[in-house]
Amino acid sequence: MNTTPFPTQRTVVLTGAASARGIGRAVADKMASEGWAVAILDINAIDAKAAAAEVADKFGVPTLGLGADVSDKASVDAAIAEIEAGLPPIVGLANIAGISRPVPFMEETVEGWDRVFDINMRGTFLVSQAVLKGMIERKVGRIVSISSISAQRGGGTYSKVAYSASKGGVIGFTRALAREVGEHGVTVNAVAPGPIDTDIMGGTLSDERKAQMSEGIMMGRVGTREEVAALINFLLSEEAGYITAATYDINGGLQVS
Repeated sequence: MNTTPFPTQRTVVLTGAASARGIGRAVADKMASEGWAVAILDINAIDAKAAAAEVADKFGVPTLGLGADVSDKASVDAAIAEIEAGLPPIVGLANIAGISRPVPFMEETVEGWDRVFDINMRGTFLVSQAVLKGMIERKVGRIVSISSISAQRGGGTYSKVAYSASKGGVIGFTRALAREVGEHGVTVNAVAPGPIDTDIMGGTLSDERKAQMSEGIMMGRVGTREEVAALINFLLSEEAGYITAATYDINGGLQVS
C-alpha cells in the first residue's frame, strides 16, 4: 500500500496550454489558484512564456513557459529536464495538446493521419513517459489526458476519423498505463469533453453555431473551458487518489456512456 504524502510544493505540467482561449490555459489558472507551480509547454515558445508570466503575475506562484514539440522525444525530454531543475517536483501532468481534423476518411492522407496521431497520441505517450520517471521515484503522481466525445460516439462532431481514432487511443492508453503505475502511487485518468467553447473546432464559435451544437445536449448549451478545468483540477488533486483508469464524460448529456 502506498502512503506517500502529497507534496505541499508541487508542479503541474500542462501541454498545449498557451492559447488564451484554450482548456489548458483555464487549467493553468485553476491549478495556480490552488498553489501549484505551473509549467506550460506549447509548440509556440513565445506564447508559452507569455502565458506563464501572466499566471505568475496573477497568482504569485512559480511558473515556467517552454516551447516544446510534444511529438519529438528530444524536445520533450529537454523541456521536462528544465522543469525538474527549475520548479518543485512534478506531481501532476495534463496532456492537453491536441489538434482537430475535419477531413472525410476517403480524402484523408497518410501525412494528415500521422500528424493527428503524432500530436494527440504520440505526444501523450512521450510526455507521460518523461514525467513518470520522477513520479515513480517519489511514489506519487497524477496524470490526466484529454480524450473526446468523438472517440465514444464515433465522430459526429467537428473532426472525423483520424481525430476520433487518436482520441480512442487515449482511452486505451489511460487504462493500460493506470494498470502499470498504480503500485507506484500514480493515478492515470482521461477526460472526454463534448462541445466546449474553444477555438479547436475551426475558430471562435458564433452564437448561431453554439445554438446548432446545443441540439441534443440535455443541458441545452455548449460547455465552458472553466468547467473542464475544474474536472481536470479535481483529478489532479490529492483527493482523487482512489480514482484511476477512469474516463470522465463532460458533455452536458450529449453522450450517455
